[in-house]
Amino acid sequence: MRQLREALIERGIQLTAWGAITIVFLIFVFVAREAAPLFWEQASLEEVGGMQKLFLAQKYGTPEAPLPYVWQPVSIVPKYSLMPLLLGTLKVTLVAMVCAVPMAIFAAVYTSEYAPRGIRELIKPGVELLAGFPSVVLGFFALIVLATWLQDLFGLEFRLNAINAGIALGLAVLPIIYTVSEDALSAVPQRFREASLALGASPSQTAWGVVLPAALPGIFAGIILGFGRAIGETMIVLMASGNAAITSLALAEPVRTMPATVAAELAEVVFGSPHWRVLFFIGSLLFLFTLAINTAGTLLTRYLQRRLGMA
Repeated sequence: MRQLREALIERGIQLTAWGAITIVFLIFVFVAREAAPLFWEQASLEEVGGMQKLFLAQKYGTPEAPLPYVWQPVSIVPKYSLMPLLLGTLKVTLVAMVCAVPMAIFAAVYTSEYAPRGIRELIKPGVELLAGFPSVVLGFFALIVLATWLQDLFGLEFRLNAINAGIALGLAVLPIIYTVSEDALSAVPQRFREASLALGASPSQTAWGVVLPAALPGIFAGIILGFGRAIGETMIVLMASGNAAITSLALAEPVRTMPATVAAELAEVVFGSPHWRVLFFIGSLLFLFTLAINTAGTLLTRYLQRRLGMA
């Protein structure tokens, strides 16, 4: 009877895992199916112009003020360059990771290695509670409060920009990186700490020179998860970035990201139009980016585990 129960539990877990994989695969198939006619449908080919106009520079604007990359799908001459959206997504994600990663790792090291038990039981749930905040709340905070603070502090020309959206996005990413990092640090065997202290190392040397390197694969996995969340976030950047598809490296200018573009335009686009196809193509790109990031993160994590002798 016990063996039967164990077999049923194992089979149930297996079916759940395969069910989740199947659902994700079917969602990707649906998105890719809507985007695929973009490359052979005559109306789409004539309006979009294929991969060249999506990614390569075009002769828009005037000779005095050339505009090689333009996202302007609703106009007399529709323009579907994805480069402003790609650049905006990378800018916001970079700012978010620069803000979130150091804070999350330092907080994880403190709660794991320095904080008394009572303080740790307050800090960890408090930080993890931030993950439960709806993204629209963080976006509203960035739109109303944070944008004004940053503009007054740094004298920025635009209230809504990549810095504002990136900091707000960092608040959403921070709990993920913190939780995974703190769990990885806590999972380091206690004998590592005891051996280091017995050899004369200080608690700080033990934390940063022994425990942190041993937990590096888990910390890196948390960073990858946070990066994947940041690159796919919608509501925060939709509210706090300014939503201007500008091709510029300046962080203080408004940006528009790929997820925000889909969220802002899909509800009003004509079904089956070239614009519709391009939006689903953007969704397919986001799927592929996330898959590539997770795959690269898994490979690098295994590499770190082998280098540290943990595999």
